[in-house]
Order: sequence, then C-alpha cells, then structure tokens
Amino acid sequence: MKLVIVESPKKCETIQGYLGPEYKVMASQGHIRDLSTKGRGGLGINVEEGFLPDFVFNPEKKRIVDSLRKEARKAEEVILATDPDREGEAISWHLAQVLSLPVEDTKRLQFHEITKPALEEAIAHPGRIDMNLVNSQETRRMYDRVIGFKLSGLLKRKISAKSAGRVQSVTLRMICDNDEEIAAFKPEEYWSISATIALEGGSSLLLSLEKVDGKAPEIHSKEEADKILGRIEGALRLISLQNVERKVQSKPAFTTSTMQQEAYNRYRFSPSRTQSIAQRLYEGVALDKGEKIGLITYMRTDSTRISPEFYERHAKPYILERFGEKYLGKPKAMKKQGRIQDAHEAIRPTGTHRTPESLKPYLSSDEHKLYKLIYERALASMMSDRVESVSTALFDVAGLTFKASGTRTIFPGFEALLREEREEKELPLLEEGKEYPLLSKEGEQKFTKAPARFTEARVVRLMEERGIGRPSTYASTIKTLKDRGYVTSDKGVLTPTESGKKTTLVLRKYFPEVVSPEYTANMETKLDEIEEGRESRLEAMEEFYGPFMEKFEKVQREMYKDPDEETGELCPVCGSPLVKKKGRYGPFVSCSAYPSCTYVKKEERKPAYTGENCPECGKPLVERKDRRGRSFVGCSGYPECHYIKGAEGRRKEAPERVKKCPDCKDGWLVRRHGKRGDFLGCTNFPRCRHIESVEGDPKKDE
Repeated sequence: MKLVIVESPKKCETIQGYLGPEYKVMASQGHIRDLSTKGRGGLGINVEEGFLPDFVFNPEKKRIVDSLRKEARKAEEVILATDPDREGEAISWHLAQVLSLPVEDTKRLQFHEITKPALEEAIAHPGRIDMNLVNSQETRRMYDRVIGFKLSGLLKRKISAKSAGRVQSVTLRMICDNDEEIAAFKPEEYWSISATIALEGGSSLLLSLEKVDGKAPEIHSKEEADKILGRIEGALRLISLQNVERKVQSKPAFTTSTMQQEAYNRYRFSPSRTQSIAQRLYEGVALDKGEKIGLITYMRTDSTRISPEFYERHAKPYILERFGEKYLGKPKAMKKQGRIQDAHEAIRPTGTHRTPESLKPYLSSDEHKLYKLIYERALASMMSDRVESVSTALFDVAGLTFKASGTRTIFPGFEALLREEREEKELPLLEEGKEYPLLSKEGEQKFTKAPARFTEARVVRLMEERGIGRPSTYASTIKTLKDRGYVTSDKGVLTPTESGKKTTLVLRKYFPEVVSPEYTANMETKLDEIEEGRESRLEAMEEFYGPFMEKFEKVQREMYKDPDEETGELCPVCGSPLVKKKGRYGPFVSCSAYPSCTYVKKEERKPAYTGENCPECGKPLVERKDRRGRSFVGCSGYPECHYIKGAEGRRKEAPERVKKCPDCKDGWLVRRHGKRGDFLGCTNFPRCRHIESVEGDPKKDE
C-alpha cells in the first residue's frame, strides 16, 4: 500500500476513487506545525542563529499526526500531494520532517485539477519538494509573526486595539483613506446641456453638448448655462458623420481576484463566500452514480494563462462543434506584470463536456452560479472578437458642437456564449450637410459626487493592483478586518469603525512604512525572489528585522498610552477615580490605582418586574435568563421559590431526599443521573459539590 497525503479531507474521497485500492489517501488538514512562542519576544525565531524558526505541533493536530505516522510506518511508500503553492510546499516539507521522510527522495505530486488524467500525469512524473518555495513561505511567516506580535502587543497596551498585521493594516489604511476622502469631499456645481432635433417621419434624436467654440464645455452656474442655451436657435447642421468598425476582445479567464470581483458584481457574493464555493468545486462534487470529480482548476492564482493542452483537447473542439470556425479564437497571451506568478493556469473548467446546464442537478444554487461564470468566462476568452460598427454624428449651431453616437453589432463573436451587459443604440439614417430643426433644448444642473465607498470586491482589486498579499489572502484579510471590528460590511460595502480609524491613525503616525502599500509590496517582491532562488531567507530577514526592531523600540518609548475615561465616581476602597476599561469579556469599571487597588465595580442589575405576582408564594414575578441566554418569567423569591411561568404542566417532581450532606450540613443528597450512571449529589450544588456513588440502600436516612 502506498500512502498519499493531501491537505483537505474533502479531496481524499475524490482522489482515492481515481488512484484505486493500492493507494491510501489521507489528509493533514492544513498546517501541522507553526512557529512556537519561545525565544526573544516570544517570536519563535532564533535571531542569533541566523533567524532559524522554531516549530511546534499545533495542539489540535496531534491525533492527525499520530494517525499519519502509524500509516506511514506500514506504507511501502509515502507520497506528498499538498496544494500547489507556497503554503502547500511548506506543509509537504513539515510532513517530511515529522514522518522522517528524506526530502531529496520523497515524491511530491503537483496537479492543478482533480481529474483522472491530471492525477495519472502527476503520478507518472512526480517532482520533489522545492526548498525555495519552503524558504519563501517560512520568511513570509516570520515577517507576519514579527510585525503581528510586536505591533499587536503595542497597540493593545497603548490604545486597546485588537491586532495589527503586515497585510491587514495596509488594507485597513486603504479603507480609512477612502472614508476620509468621502468626509472631506465638497460637491461642485456643473451643468449639462442637451438639444433634441426633429427627424423625418416624426421621430427625434437627443444630442449632447460636446464643445463650445472648439473647447470642452466647463459650465459651473445657471448664468453660464443660460448664455449657451441662448445661442441655440433654429436648426442644427450635421457637419460630420463617421462609421468605424471596431473589434472588441473578450476578457481573459478568471484569476482569483477577478473571479471574486465578478461574483460580487453579479451575485453580491463576498470574497470569502466565493472562495469557499470555488474550493468545493475544485475538491470534487458527486455526480452521476456517486462519482466525485473536480470541476475547476486550482482557485488560488493570479495567472490568466490557459494551457495549450486544454485548448486543443477541450476548448477548440467544443467551440467548433457548437458555434463554427468563425467563432474560434486563440488563448490570450499572458501579460507579465509586476508580481504575477505563472506557475498555475487561470481558473477554468476541467472539461467542456460538463456544461453548467448538465451539472445543475448536482450543484447547489451558489455552486451552479459560480461554475457557470467560470465556465463561460474561460471558453469565451478563447473565442473570436466581437465586431461592432460605431457611428458618431457631430452637429453645429452658433459655434456649439453637439454629438450623438450609436453602436451596432456586426458579428457577435464571443458574445454568442457570454453576453456582456451593455446598452446598444443604433443611430438613425442621417445626411451629412443637412440641417435638422431644433425641437427643444435643456440645461440640467448637476453636482459632482463623492467617491463611492469601497466594496469588498473593490478592495480585492486594489490589493491585487498594489501587490498587497497574494491570491490566497485577499478574502481572509477582509474577513479578519470584519472579525476584529475594524470595518463593517453592509451588503459588501465597507465602512471603517471608530476602532479601525483610530488604529490606522496611530499606525500612520508611528509606523507609516507598515501601512504603506509600497512597503508591503516590496516584501512580497522579496518573497518572490526567494521563491525564484535569487534571494535567501537570511538576507531578507536581516534587511527587515534590524530596522523594524530599531523603529519599534523607539516608538515603544515615545508612544503614550491613551488615558482611561473617568466615570466621575470614586473608588469605595481607596478613594481614587473610577475609570472605564476594556477587557476580554467587554467593558467594565475599575479603580484607576490598579494594580495597587484591584477594585472592580459590579454591574447592578435591576429586576424587570412583569406586574404579576407568583401564584405559589405571592412575591413579584420578574424576567430572567437561563444559562443559554433564553428568557423566561420566574419568581423573584428564587432560590426559596422555584416557580416558572408556563412550566406548571412540565415541572418535575422534586427529587426524593436520601440523606443529609456530610460536607455542607444544610443540604440534602438526592439521586441524580450523569454520563456514567446514577449518583447522589447535594441540593446546594454548585456551592457544594459533594457526590457519592449509589450503593446498598441509597434511600436510608442518616
């Protein structure tokens, strides 16, 4: 038996079905080790010994690792098949270390889609663990640990902020900058002018002002608009009529970023929701006869490249058969820009015969929507251009130039499969040099609009454009900002909270480089250079660590802690002012003289009386909550009276008293039922925790 180790348990069944009984497929369930919290500053990094990372097991992974070790000892061969990226390569290396596998000899499978041909190809041509990728991931983890630990601790102590991070802080800064632009925006007045002319047959055509005396119009008041309107009299002469054929290319196949943007624009899916759906499509969906198959290629990529094999074997025959030769295009050339990695293909379907319509019975609504987007976008990218005729008509009156334009599709090309949302308006028949009577003229007052708030999709786009993070981190970064309470999201529109604004303000003042897109992008470039073997982990860490820690130590000395807000009350213990504080479980009031005085004010809870009296003892009934937070109405005389409104018919008989409790003396031992059977417990629980086993004659009193 050969053991194949993947990351996700959901892949196991799909891959096992393809490899057969001579293989056993198991999952590591992500990373099995991470940096410890030992050493200088609890970083888990041995700075003095060349920035050596100190790894420890994730506690929740002990059972998984023990199981993998047991199977590895029995297997004739262990094959590593984690995800094809930095994180996956690092997981493979950690597995090799933990399972005592020789790094240079252990087979490492690389596949970008979970299909039988892809797995057979990977098995036939296995690779080895790429230590450049491993070093790149380790450097990324150490970058994040140093920045995250140091800045998070500092901000918690000084301003009670929750966290900071290499990618999350610069992303938060972009959202806060957008908020400041909106707040500072002052609308400016401007006017647009239009004219409507009469055409033959009783129809009309709306024109817009294009130029005033040969210059672009700048109209900022009603007076200026009225002067121009006064010049429009009589008829407008058609001075130019142009018809131009234009080719429009389809968009390239999806990257992680463009997939998340399009899913938001079409269906308002958040980036994390889109990524989760894509993960399921990649890992495998059960189709006819229960067969599980991966429907799309790896969903973490910034490449738009489509493999020649897919084009020749799948896309080309499909396009020719369904649409014809005129509709066949070529895969788009990959434009190498910035930090784009070309190790993976674009996101595409694994087969053209699995059409969205044929898979509808096997997919959830969300899965079908996203699969259809991916399928049609990928195939349309390999189809011929759309050809359209663009008509432009220019009219003149008193030195004013008016314009009308229209478009007409001559050949649909890729739009035979994927129709783009646009308005198509064709110009009527016009005669150059002819004058057309004026029907009406209008000036409309308008005001410039403030910048729109960033949506989650827009932030993903900006992260990609500015080189902040990688495809695998776009969705998780936004989710982290929401979880930390730094931003709120209303239907995907992001607004920074006061906590988010304050955190950004402090970081911008003391650590401007950390919230600079250029700084973060340069770190990503370093990681890419390590991945390509042009830079070492040691060089990158030495370049980063020294200057960062020097700046950190300086800021730690200079940065003042936010004063606590006083409540106006004095401490009943020592007389010092009471102040508001934030704790793990929410806000509370305590003494400002802490730690010499540890007084904490207890929250006074006034009973919510219902206006009714208890039918058993006559005391007022009050609203209360049980341990699970559920509301009920009970007697204010509890614990002497146990009456609960509405539970009269469901109340159990009081348990029979067996004997006096030997510990607290005033309680009684009663029979109770636990996981391991019956026992005797005290009625004063939890104040008294005395228990006894049920033996002999348990009903015998003392």
